[in-house]
Amino acid sequence: MSWDMVLSQLHYIIPEESKHGTFVGRIAQDLGLDIGEINSRMLHIVSRDENEYFQVNLQNGILFVKETINRESLCPDTPFCIIPLQVIVDKPVQMYRVDVEIEDINDNTPVFSSSVTNLVISELIPSGSQFPLKGAIDPDLGTNSITHYELSASDHFSLDFQKYMNQIRSLKLVLKKTLDREKQSFHNLTLTAYDGGKPRLSGVTHLVIAVEDLNDNAPVFDQPFYQCSVTENAVKGTLVFKLNATDLDQGKNGEISYKFTNMEMEKLSKIFSLDKNTGEIRVKGEVDFETTKMYEIHVDAIDNGDHPMVGHCKVLVSVVDVNDNAPEMMVTSLSVPIPENSPKGTTVAIISVHDRDSGSNGKVSCKMSVIDLPFNVNSAFMGDFSLTVNGSLDRELKDQYEVVLIARDEGFPSLSVSKTLKVEIEDINDNSPVFFSRVTNLVISEMKPSGSRFPLKVAGDPDLGTNSVTNYELSANDYFALDFQKYINQIKSLELVLKKNLDREKQSIHNLTLTAYDGGKPRLSGTMYILVNVEDFNDNAPMFDQPFYQCTVNEITVKTSRSAEPGHLITKVKAVDLDSGYNAWTFYKLKDLGGSGKFPFTIAHQTGEITLKRSLTDSDNDEYRLYVIAQDHGEPLMTTETQIIISVVESGEELKFDNQETKVTFEAFSDENIYLVVAICIISTIFLITLIVFSVLRWQKYRVEVNELKENYKICSNTGGSWMYSQHTQYQISSNSSRPKSDLIVFTPNNFQTGNEEQVNPQGLMLSSSYKVRKMKYNSLWLVLKISCISYCFLYNNMLKSKKSKQHTKFYKI
Repeated sequence: MSWDMVLSQLHYIIPEESKHGTFVGRIAQDLGLDIGEINSRMLHIVSRDENEYFQVNLQNGILFVKETINRESLCPDTPFCIIPLQVIVDKPVQMYRVDVEIEDINDNTPVFSSSVTNLVISELIPSGSQFPLKGAIDPDLGTNSITHYELSASDHFSLDFQKYMNQIRSLKLVLKKTLDREKQSFHNLTLTAYDGGKPRLSGVTHLVIAVEDLNDNAPVFDQPFYQCSVTENAVKGTLVFKLNATDLDQGKNGEISYKFTNMEMEKLSKIFSLDKNTGEIRVKGEVDFETTKMYEIHVDAIDNGDHPMVGHCKVLVSVVDVNDNAPEMMVTSLSVPIPENSPKGTTVAIISVHDRDSGSNGKVSCKMSVIDLPFNVNSAFMGDFSLTVNGSLDRELKDQYEVVLIARDEGFPSLSVSKTLKVEIEDINDNSPVFFSRVTNLVISEMKPSGSRFPLKVAGDPDLGTNSVTNYELSANDYFALDFQKYINQIKSLELVLKKNLDREKQSIHNLTLTAYDGGKPRLSGTMYILVNVEDFNDNAPMFDQPFYQCTVNEITVKTSRSAEPGHLITKVKAVDLDSGYNAWTFYKLKDLGGSGKFPFTIAHQTGEITLKRSLTDSDNDEYRLYVIAQDHGEPLMTTETQIIISVVESGEELKFDNQETKVTFEAFSDENIYLVVAICIISTIFLITLIVFSVLRWQKYRVEVNELKENYKICSNTGGSWMYSQHTQYQISSNSSRPKSDLIVFTPNNFQTGNEEQVNPQGLMLSSSYKVRKMKYNSLWLVLKISCISYCFLYNNMLKSKKSKQHTKFYKI
């Protein structure tokens, strides 16, 4: 991201106290911004203080007042009140400087510090004497501030005020003629202050002037001015200086009291206190060297005579600095982001460090808190430091650094300040685009319409912006195009677009090359290979081989003898389907035209062989017209029809067969034949394994039965039985049992021969259960053999169909 610094300025003027929503200016139009994009570019205003006085309407680009502004509160001590604003828009980042000047209005009335002002003037004061008065205060500016004073009519007093730059700098009461306390001891006057605004506003104070008796000696200080010092941040009550004044008068006229002059009373009384009796000046408030390095205090010494007289002196108080201010750090220049290939010594930022303290308290140093960063801080000029590159940068490893700078002074105790700089690393084109996979396989049906889209995975590039992937190119072909969508110069989606319909029968595989390019300099690229397999759709009907494919125009006649036997081969038709797989599996049938079911002919669904279904008789026709339909197994079903005329001739006549009709061509093995042969081999193997297992199980069973017979024979001989009796028992068991005979001979011992049927039945049950188990095993094996034989015949039949060999056909029939 780059910043475009626009050095232009806008200056607006609005009156203070403007209400919410007051129009300020068309800021978007004045800055040359498109109103339609200020919302998307996130235009916003940043003010230096925390108050948000203004806001921009993002719909029309108008700057309006958000909060009411009081100029006197915002800018109390400046003649021009300007609010600086930073207008920032993103994408790309642009910054503008806008100043809004707050114009003063006459919203404040002149106010005197007191509604009543008391003055004491001796009757000995000569005419022409001037007495300074404290003027009124009006926070407004210019003509809205105080422009005129008026004094009520008086024979003894007049008003004198001096103007400078249309502002009244001094206000004095002038004695026009001497006072006579015996005639009038008090004078009550009204002093009115007027401003020049519209409407004109005014403030009033009452002057109460007391006329005192004679006091001809004024207090006198030892020196006209004094010098002293005080440490800043001195605690309250600290003695600054003690004044001493004397008065030659005696009595109450010689008693002296001290006070600040009226002109400085308001300001100094917050920082220093003056004991009116002792003349001690002490710290009352906060003394700050950085605010004021020296105070000039004017003190009046007033006696207590009937006509108090005043002596003046000036005290210069110097403030001694202490290390009570931490350094102030400001980044005057920040060049970010910086390219990741920036060499060592490249300047990243210029930092200005200032300490308001003086001497060693104001000397500062600057360094980084972490030293293992690829940056370094160098001293440039007094108070200025530069942050430079001191190592290799790699945006792909780290795209941003937080550099913490610490500025520390040399005072005691030492004070410091820290500031964090976010240094972003700018990308350069040092990485090539990389696809997720080197090769991508797509399966697309040939029935997909043109305009179909197939999403692809976009290539990755760790670079940013124009250095990342900005363009794709597809190798030249007639069927596919490429479409990709960009968002803020970033490709978000990538699709393969079908320009025209595919045809698997013409081309089943398409090899495409997709190349991704970035927009950097130099331009880098990455490649992916796309293998498109066209999926078959049943869009081709079966086609008969010659001469059957055009038999609707030229009829094909086939002759057969009337004395032919059932099953005699008349002819054979063959249809070929250009589709593949299940869509190309063709079977044949005769079209039923109402009564055709009585035809003495039939057709093999798989091979297309037309044979004699029954013997021909004299009542049969001499000529039959057959309509043969070839149908595939696809979705939807597709068929082709051909016509064959069968002519029945008498015995002894010469049968002429068209070689083309009876000729069976030998075709080479196709891929399907190979699959059929492999399947036949597998089933044959299963068949042989089944036979071997059957033989082994049968032999084991025979061995077990022989061993059992031997054991039973031993038992019979040991129990004293006779051989004849055993044979008799055997005969009874075999003859009385209604179940199938078993090949197992059972010898019953003599001690079991009790003549009770219940003792013989358990053995019969044993024979019956043993017979069932063996029968179940034999049936299972026999079922496996039958399935193997059926599968073998079915697969071999399909192979014969594909080969279409006459020799194989005869073998299959056998």
